[in-house]
Amino acid sequence: MSSTADRRIGIVMNGVTGRMGYRQHLVRSILAIRAEGGLLRADGTRLIPEPILVGRNAAKLEAMARDHGLERWTTDLDAALAEPDAEVYFDAQVTSGRAAAITAAIAAGLHIYTEKPVASDLTDALTLARTARDAGVKAGVVQDKLFLPGLRKLHRLVTGGYFGRILSVRGEFGYWVFEGDWQPAQRPSWNYREEDGGGIILDMFCHWRYVLEEIFAPVRSVQCLGATHIPQRFDEAGEPYAATADDAAYGTFELDGGIVAQINSSWTTRVFRDELVEFQVDGTEGSAVAGLRRCRVQHRSTTPKPVWNPDLPATEDFRAGWQEVPDNAEMDNGFKTQWELFLRHVVDDEPFPWDLLAGAKGVQLAELGLQSWAEGRRLAVPELTL
Repeated sequence: MSSTADRRIGIVMNGVTGRMGYRQHLVRSILAIRAEGGLLRADGTRLIPEPILVGRNAAKLEAMARDHGLERWTTDLDAALAEPDAEVYFDAQVTSGRAAAITAAIAAGLHIYTEKPVASDLTDALTLARTARDAGVKAGVVQDKLFLPGLRKLHRLVTGGYFGRILSVRGEFGYWVFEGDWQPAQRPSWNYREEDGGGIILDMFCHWRYVLEEIFAPVRSVQCLGATHIPQRFDEAGEPYAATADDAAYGTFELDGGIVAQINSSWTTRVFRDELVEFQVDGTEGSAVAGLRRCRVQHRSTTPKPVWNPDLPATEDFRAGWQEVPDNAEMDNGFKTQWELFLRHVVDDEPFPWDLLAGAKGVQLAELGLQSWAEGRRLAVPELTL
């Protein structure tokens, strides 16, 4: 139960009819915070988020609001931004519409929290960052993978010096996205149209930039080979369309300290892993394999000595020699955790390092990845400043 001293904050949530916007941001973050009675502040009061739902489909919005006991929804973004209690604008809509909507929200004086990519190209991404800075509004970009339990454990290993000198990082991300004809696709069709801001390089390289830099070291170069493996897909109405965006990317990144990172990203691969994303880190003192939730390690002192012999079947259970890394802390939903950090940043001025410049760095790496693919060469990643 809230008290009269509790603080309410209106949050305009654009794009909540989409899968990620609905499940992770509305239901598992904002509504979960409300169900807990609000976000506890240092002075003992609570911050109560008040969502204002925005989207293009009035019927979906109305049904969603009714299902969750919410009163405010609209297809008119300007009207939502003009709500007297609106203080934060959140964007989870299609990439191609993001820059214009964020610009309008900044002009309305709202603080900005947004999904990635923050824009379709680096020029627009930097313009957004400068516009927010000049307007004096606070801004944050979702960096959800930093809050995954598996990667939090991996980060703990790095900061604890477990690996010794880190040699390499190898990442595998992806799964088979159905073409949409004989089984419905589990991702929206715009993801596969370049003209709508689709493509796995633009999508996932924004993630890999902050994962590599926050956990390991700054990215200094990129070499990328992209592909459109499935040239025709079927949209939500079952109609065929040309897939003009890349659906797979094979990237190599050079990090500070001589670390080499290789990350495959694909919507055209069938999973033979424990989790949909996994990173293997090898160092002089030990190795680790981290996924969404699990993280396992093998120290140099317990490393077996395999001998290559193609003439005999392998008898060693290589996975049995790895140990599970314990949680050692309560790990809430990563999206919710970052929402809580951002809301405290807005209301109580607590630190929040992942601003629109951080988002622009992700777009920069994606652009360089696309350029590397087009030109068939390795490219340096310049320092990015406002």
